[in-house]
Amino acid sequence: MILEFYKYQGTGNDFVMIDNRQKIIANYESQKISHLCDRRFGIGADGLILLESHDTMDFKMVYFNADGNQSSMCGNGGRCIVAFARFLGLIETQATFEAIDGAHSANIEGDKVSLQMQDVKGIETHKTHTFLDTGSPHHVELVSDLNRLDVKSRGASIRYGAPYNEAGTNVDFVTKNAADSFSVRTYERGVEDETYSCGTGVTAVALAMNYTGETDKNRIKLLTPGGALEVSFEKTETGYQDIWLIGAATQVFKGAIVW
Repeated sequence: MILEFYKYQGTGNDFVMIDNRQKIIANYESQKISHLCDRRFGIGADGLILLESHDTMDFKMVYFNADGNQSSMCGNGGRCIVAFARFLGLIETQATFEAIDGAHSANIEGDKVSLQMQDVKGIETHKTHTFLDTGSPHHVELVSDLNRLDVKSRGASIRYGAPYNEAGTNVDFVTKNAADSFSVRTYERGVEDETYSCGTGVTAVALAMNYTGETDKNRIKLLTPGGALEVSFEKTETGYQDIWLIGAATQVFKGAIVW
């Protein structure tokens, strides 16, 4: 079967996007999905996203990591699928959709997509890092040598190490630039490498930096290798709510591939 696809990217975090409302892909075969995401033998992407029909919302988002396995929430992927939905004519400037972690709202203006994330509670502070779940689990660690850091090897050692073990975690390394600005590099599980950007990762960094007192701002700029994102939020007695991930999401190209 010849499969039509679109390629989208959000600050360098790139995705193969497929309109699956007609269930063209009926079986989620991990080997085929990982082939699509392979940068030498397939299309090449950090993940595959299927846009599917939903009974009460605008659409449903089904996300797979580059290893072919269905994964937890992807923030940049969520922003990209909103841009894709507008391209398909499903929405105009606002959207509601279901992802693996529940319902999300979004706004889109030009190429800028603002995605509302789930509320966050249960943040853990440790001597060397902060741990929290922003739709995906994140280990957040301040470092002084961000530009020279071997993110892949150090990230992998944390991702597979105790206490995360088999389930694993994403790993975010952070340097503070100013009260409202931080630089971030992320090792993503499922991709098993550094990615140019991670939406749930920069969200985790913004909240962790506020929670640990590195900033008292509630709108923070996050600089990633793929570009700049912003996160705004409201702090509560038990955690954070009204969390928005903001940044550009653009279509790169379309094509066809044998499935």
